[in-house]
Amino acid sequence: MPTGKQLLQLANQHKGEKYVFGTLVPKNASQWKGPWDCAEFVSWVVYQLSTQLYGCVNDNGNPASADSYTGYWKRDADQLGKIITVEEAAQTQGAAILRCAANGVIGHIVISDGKGGTIEANSTRTGVINSVVSRRRWDIGVLIPWIDYTTKDMVEIADPTEAIYRFTTPLMHGPKIKKIQSALKGLGYHPGKIDGYYGSQTFTAVKSLQVKKGLVADGEVGHKTAKVLGLDL
Repeated sequence: MPTGKQLLQLANQHKGEKYVFGTLVPKNASQWKGPWDCAEFVSWVVYQLSTQLYGCVNDNGNPASADSYTGYWKRDADQLGKIITVEEAAQTQGAAILRCAANGVIGHIVISDGKGGTIEANSTRTGVINSVVSRRRWDIGVLIPWIDYTTKDMVEIADPTEAIYRFTTPLMHGPKIKKIQSALKGLGYHPGKIDGYYGSQTFTAVKSLQVKKGLVADGEVGHKTAKVLGLDL
């Protein structure tokens, strides 16, 4: 049985490689060196070690063309895997840590190093990097049934220190979101009506800004995206 440690080791071999948002990676291409996006990266690592698809539109499909994304990872976590807390995942080598979004839109996914760190296909600016779990917004940890995991010592995971504005059900709303929408419009993006509701058009505008500016393209506004917008949230 492949192990979480092996997942982590393989993923770390690809540090520094290019990120392209929305790229499709053939999961059976063992010599692939990028480009990646976050979900394609994790699903490729899983397939390389287990020859099984996970987090793909069709986990029984052709590995050369099976599209992976965070919404499918959430679906498979609910149906095929084991959901654990983010704290548990942070101390488990090879566990996936997932940031979800409403209505199946994009989020972000990373591989835990078991010590509070990550390996992830991060953004157009940084590519595949090591980062940390702390002070970032996450929803769940995920274990895959056919992977053998090792849990390390407990690590302390801090919550984000700032508010994070995002696409939720029901919709987040308020004057800060109106400022976000106005700033997006001022930069040439199209958040829809400037109404203070963080709907799908605002989400899409934020994601487009993030892709262009080399940020994690999750459609959420935390301190890094707010800084690019010229806002103090």
